Amino acid sequence: MRFTLVDQITRIQPGVEITTVKLLSLAEEYLADHFPRFPVMPGVMMLEAMTQSGAWLIRATEDFAHSMITLAEARNMRFRNFVTPGQVLSVTARIIEHREQTTQLEVQASVADNLAVGGRLVLVRRNLADDRPDLAGTDEYIKQNLKSLFSVLDRTEARQLAHQNGAPVGVGA
Repeated sequence: MRFTLVDQITRIQPGVEITTVKLLSLAEEYLADHFPRFPVMPGVMMLEAMTQSGAWLIRATEDFAHSMITLAEARNMRFRNFVTPGQVLSVTARIIEHREQTTQLEVQASVADNLAVGGRLVLVRRNLADDRPDLAGTDEYIKQNLKSLFSVLDRTEARQLAHQNGAPVGVGA
């Protein structure tokens, strides 16, 4: 993915659940067309934010074993509320079933405790070298980049350390 719709990981329990946040800014280009007089986050972007959140949970669960995690299915998705610029979309993904190549997740995204969308996702995990062994080096390069990005997004450990040291703990801590 060349763009990220996860601004911060606020809570994670590998193998179980993750909570992430996305601050929707009016500066996001797609809002100019969706819709000019009533900008709202498109449903497909909310779905992508949930997919990316689930992928971070899987990576943390498997210690970044796979370079590729992609959406295979979106089931029973129900869109309930708009997300507008200035709002914070909070995404929770919980693992329902973790098989050899697929993971099924229950996902929901909300704004200020008001459900915006929810449903189930099936994500597929793989490495490029599974089909082309000559791409093993590319897999490792991708995994290292993902680990670096994860260290930027995951504020949970930094928040715990700050709290233990008596520093104020906030969203940006």
